[in-house]
Amino acid sequence: MSTYLIGDIQGCDHALQRLLQQISFSASRDTLYLLGDLINRGPESAQVLRRCMALGDAVKPLLGNHDLHLLATAHGFRKPGKRDTLKNILQAPDSGVLLDWVAQQPLARSLESSSGQRLLMVHAGVLPQWTFEDTLNFADEVHHKLQGEERNDFLAHMYGNLPNQWSPDLTGADRLRVVVNALTRIRFCSANGIMDFESSESADAAPEGLMPWFECPGRKTAQDIIAFGHWSTLGLMNRSHLMALDTGCVWGGCLTAMEIGSDFHDRHIHQVHCEQAQKPG
Repeated sequence: MSTYLIGDIQGCDHALQRLLQQISFSASRDTLYLLGDLINRGPESAQVLRRCMALGDAVKPLLGNHDLHLLATAHGFRKPGKRDTLKNILQAPDSGVLLDWVAQQPLARSLESSSGQRLLMVHAGVLPQWTFEDTLNFADEVHHKLQGEERNDFLAHMYGNLPNQWSPDLTGADRLRVVVNALTRIRFCSANGIMDFESSESADAAPEGLMPWFECPGRKTAQDIIAFGHWSTLGLMNRSHLMALDTGCVWGGCLTAMEIGSDFHDRHIHQVHCEQAQKPG
């Protein structure tokens, strides 16, 4: 039995197929966690979703910004962008099934080892004020909105850069928007957790007054292990308490799987090189 974490696939099904073959993935034996952005920008978004669905409970995805963008576009709250490759989902005969499966997925997942180690998985990041439990609870608030009759209202008000800072007093759409932006969009923020959505540079090119979210002083999840994707310019990061696994597959980089043992510090990296589907810019 093996457990793998895979970063942003972004519609690159051929790369996913080759990576699963390389690790000899078995749906009856192994578990695969996908750290969001399963689709968009690459050429085979519908195929990625169908492959994941076919693997059943062995695949445990979470939602990234591109996955939420798909849902908002499908429900008429966003227009497709010039670089989007969502048509093969939206116009597919099984579009309804694919969209419903995406909407069933959470925004965060967790694992606990037999020795009590805790692993938190998100797409983009975690605000410094949040604990491990807070992150899962706030993600669950969004998950419930996507499951119920309030889905359309949530999607209609999901987008926006404000509020750009967490407060426990936030309610309604503002509260959910902060949660979504932190979990699916954050890269840089200020020391007290004010989020920036303009820069996507590497961590060592932080704008003045900002820092990577994981370097915020006093971050309450600093002692927990966190795995995330979203930040292709950051590249592969394999620190004791941080795993960054977006290695730019869609841009011609690699698709990366991190194999973790029962001790979450026991890790093995598996990669396949990807054909460039789009050029950055």
